Amino acid sequence: MISDVARIFKELDKKDFRILNGIELGMRTHEWVPVEYLLSFTGFSYGDLEYKLRKLLYYKLVISTHMPYDGYRIYFEGYDALALNAFVKRNVICAIGDEIGVGKESVVHEAIREPELAIGDYEPVIVKFHREGQTSFKSVKRARGHLEGKEHFSWIYAARLAAQREYEIMKKLYPKVSIPTPIDCNRHAIVMEVAKGSILAKTKLGDPAHFLNEILLQISNAYEEDVIHSDLSEYNIFVSTEGVQLIDWPQYVTLVHPHAKDLLLRDISNILNHFEKKYDIHMDAAAVYNDITSGKKIRV
Repeated sequence: MISDVARIFKELDKKDFRILNGIELGMRTHEWVPVEYLLSFTGFSYGDLEYKLRKLLYYKLVISTHMPYDGYRIYFEGYDALALNAFVKRNVICAIGDEIGVGKESVVHEAIREPELAIGDYEPVIVKFHREGQTSFKSVKRARGHLEGKEHFSWIYAARLAAQREYEIMKKLYPKVSIPTPIDCNRHAIVMEVAKGSILAKTKLGDPAHFLNEILLQISNAYEEDVIHSDLSEYNIFVSTEGVQLIDWPQYVTLVHPHAKDLLLRDISNILNHFEKKYDIHMDAAAVYNDITSGKKIRV
């Protein structure tokens, strides 16, 4: 749990992070990172290394094996600690708070960052920790015995790729598309602006036609950047008096994707279905698709 990592973060020192970083790097070439590798990487004495490894095991930041040799792996909690340490060292965040969202493939926490030039109020931000692969690799492991013992690095690798992918597309889209401001990315975690307002699915709109126009405009803006969200619904759109913001971009595709048309049409249909069911607004998804792809202005 990230809350546990945040709680013990202040108990960790430079030597602890040196070992975690050594295990992280060692996992590129080792199924289990041997003690000999860590001795060479850290330069610590055997006694110091053994003491520190016991501490990391106690805090459940690493896991170990003694067969056929003494070896270690980092797990998500250790990876969380490394990402948080990077953000703190870069002055991106100065404290992490409560969990505010959890899904199959991510966990989102509140955080704060210091004001620029040490003046003004602390700025609220969120940290999104990707967890891609956690479910799928379990099922694959059960079905394929030759993957026994290899899932930990796979989960971490998949989560890192997903975070980097989402951060890169957010940097490309912002501010042309209304999304939370991307701030920083490290390993499997992204720091970004807090989305404004509330989730569309949980909000009763006073002027639904206005917000539907705004959402379709942002879909169109993304399309002009050759990007399709491909997982858009009322659960990853925030609405406020300032407008709308689209979140959760790791599954985006570009227009060269073989199923780009179907995915864009599905995004449009998801949104139109929500507004039809909740607000009795009727629009034809195919017609909206044609307007977006031809660059026409859409009005409800």
